[in-house]
Amino acid sequence: MSTATSTESKELAPVRTESLAALLIARERPPRPSSLSTSLTFGWRAILKIKHVPEQLFDVTAFPIMNLLMFTYLFGGALAGSPSDYIQFVLPGILVMSVVMITMYTGVSVNIDIEKGVFDRFRSLPIWRPSAMVGYLLGDALRYTIASAVMLVVGLVLGYRPDGGFTGVVVGIGLLLVFSFAFSWIWTMFGLMLRTEKSVMSVSMMVIFPLTFLSNVFVDPRTMPGWLQAFVNNSPITHLASAVRGLMAGEWPADEIGWTLGWAALFLVVFGPVTMRLYNRK
Repeated sequence: MSTATSTESKELAPVRTESLAALLIARERPPRPSSLSTSLTFGWRAILKIKHVPEQLFDVTAFPIMNLLMFTYLFGGALAGSPSDYIQFVLPGILVMSVVMITMYTGVSVNIDIEKGVFDRFRSLPIWRPSAMVGYLLGDALRYTIASAVMLVVGLVLGYRPDGGFTGVVVGIGLLLVFSFAFSWIWTMFGLMLRTEKSVMSVSMMVIFPLTFLSNVFVDPRTMPGWLQAFVNNSPITHLASAVRGLMAGEWPADEIGWTLGWAALFLVVFGPVTMRLYNRK
């Protein structure tokens, strides 16, 4: 009896396999996810990493506050006569500096995922290829927004009063976010090129520190030597800081806004394709 049953099962096995295969083929496949949905999914993944490791927010909260307090009260009296007068000039600049500095963590995150092997899984998925990179940048945009909000709250407590009101502040922060999104593509490229996260951070700091400090973030370039003014006046950080400062002051610095958007477009056009080429060949 058991022998007959075993024989019958062996005969039916191919039939069942064929039926299952036919069922899977006949069933309609789910539609391919759009580029927007996959990018937002990877952005949500980046936000969840912040949720589970809240220490990542240290660089967007404590670091900007420390910079604002230190520069306002150490140099405010010497440079502007009083800290209350100096903060009107320096707060937008330190806001720009703080957000631009934390853009480098995008490349660090990319490098960490590569070392862990997560990127191999991403590359095997039937999704829009750039969505993983865009997701990192979208997630970091939340960090930039938090840093901006923290800076403004502390600045208001210290006496900063934006003459541009709510609209000027929002437009200024929006311009800063656009620039930071484009600027972050540089660090994603480094994250794919370099071997370790420490090397990514080291190279990023070598680029960011000269750009941020050799700008009009802290002082008016007119007080600098002529050869240094030539560099500072053409720095993308100078254009960005001037644009954000003007918008928050209730002005409309069209030239500085145009230069800032032009730099952002240049970063996207140059470093976006290079990053994706490295990603596809990784």
